[in-house]
Amino acid sequence: MDNFRRPQRQDRSRDRVKENNEFVFGIRAVIEAIKAARDIETIYVQRGLSGDLFLELKSLLSGSLIPLSVVPIEKLNRMTQKNHQGVIAVISPITYQNIEDIVPAIYEKGETPLILVLDSVTDVRNMGAIARTAACVGVHAIVVPLKNAAQVNADAIKTSAGALFSIPVCRHANLHKTCLFLQDSGLQIVACTEKTDDLIYKPDYSLPTAIVMGSEDEGISNELLRVADHLAKIPMAGKIESLNVSVAAGVILYEAVRQRS
Repeated sequence: MDNFRRPQRQDRSRDRVKENNEFVFGIRAVIEAIKAARDIETIYVQRGLSGDLFLELKSLLSGSLIPLSVVPIEKLNRMTQKNHQGVIAVISPITYQNIEDIVPAIYEKGETPLILVLDSVTDVRNMGAIARTAACVGVHAIVVPLKNAAQVNADAIKTSAGALFSIPVCRHANLHKTCLFLQDSGLQIVACTEKTDDLIYKPDYSLPTAIVMGSEDEGISNELLRVADHLAKIPMAGKIESLNVSVAAGVILYEAVRQRS
């Protein structure tokens, strides 16, 4: 267990907090966690919170890749009975990476990039299942958005059978810009969507490829669909018109494996 020590001040008890494997409680402790470059899944802040320390926290978060969620105090109280001071940070069990660093390294090793981009996939068990399949087929990295993404927590880790510890996960504020970077790096963007007549067998996955999967309710955003080089759908024959996103990801990833084999 790590202990965060705050600077000397008259009332040390006000900001004394404890950290466990999942949470950091209290404004000062969260500030110190950010300064220490801890990997943080998200920060929950009480609605209407103010004060100098909170302004310092907001300043630190400006331009960072840490999601901030403003919530009622009741939600924070349900998360912990401790003196949270209106701020709780959820510590990530993984270290997020940058796709800008990963893609050049893939080429340097003489490998053909296969990247998986998840647009607004928010269910942690789907995230875990997708990561498990991605690790099995040799996906080089998973890219998720800063907002509207599943937390990498204990449930996600368990569902992934530990794969989330081995496959790089990259968190970026703008998936559109990330896809443009991937295209500039020589990757084709294949969006798995029902909004096309082309099947998943049409693209040539032996080329450097980034496959985009969307949420089950909203699918892939129009912004990403417009930038995609290929739209591809999974053939459906039964009365059920869609697959669970983790199953769909497995189907298209193994088509990529088939072609690359």
